[in-house]
Amino acid sequence: MAIQNNILLKIRDMKDSMTPVERLVAEYILANTEEIPHLSIKSLAQFSRTSDASVLRFCKTLGYSGYRSFIVSISASLGSMDEEQKDEYTDIQPGDDLNVVISNISYNNMKSIEDTLSIIDRGAIAKAVQALRDTNRIVFFGIGASGLVCMDGEQKFSRINKMCHAYTDGHSQLTAATLLGKGDVAFFVSNSGDTIEILEALEITQRAGATSIALTKFNKSELADKADIVLSISTPEVTIRSGAMGSRIAMLTVIDILFAGVASAEYPNIKKYLLKTHNILAGKHRR
Repeated sequence: MAIQNNILLKIRDMKDSMTPVERLVAEYILANTEEIPHLSIKSLAQFSRTSDASVLRFCKTLGYSGYRSFIVSISASLGSMDEEQKDEYTDIQPGDDLNVVISNISYNNMKSIEDTLSIIDRGAIAKAVQALRDTNRIVFFGIGASGLVCMDGEQKFSRINKMCHAYTDGHSQLTAATLLGKGDVAFFVSNSGDTIEILEALEITQRAGATSIALTKFNKSELADKADIVLSISTPEVTIRSGAMGSRIAMLTVIDILFAGVASAEYPNIKKYLLKTHNILAGKHRR
């Protein structure tokens, strides 16, 4: 499994949101990963057609105080990767044999989960679990495939007697956001982090004093910048043919983690609700 805080995955995910000069450094690093630990800052600047100052700014964008600490992290990431982890994601190709489709989709989904676990902030997970424990009202906001993740969150947290609802269209999201207040949790799901409707709802909920949690791709985005708590996922760089499958699987995994974290911490109090909901559903299916 990939190590936690894998800097190569962070570079891959953040690349498209970087400045043009930073992107030159990122692209060179991703294309020449094995040689990077042996390069001086001057050599990396030369090979990436940038400058020493640009490379240093790139390192600071990723959260490092200097070039040396960045290189140490690169070396650790490379050392943790076996040959399977160095493989690229494989997208759906026209005319693929069904066995190939089965293998590729399964591999991509597994890699989405693995890569997400390697970059997700455990401290942010702990804060999100605590916020969800402290509130009795959770509202999920998401559109399209992200809306499906919201519906899964609604289904899970409803089972432990949390007042929650998923809103998956722009108009209903604005209405719901307006009615939130201090002590409520607004949970935003957006892979890009730049969905206009989501950002509008975020602004309203924050003015109202609700705690905002964002589930989004590890990237520079307005959602990640403004939310109180940010939960990042890492997804494959694939084309439109496979759509949002990888990101959806990663996001559903994070929802499962949050639900299990809350349920585990509150188990003595919520056991009765889990039992009641299980019994009523099981009884319905037996009819």
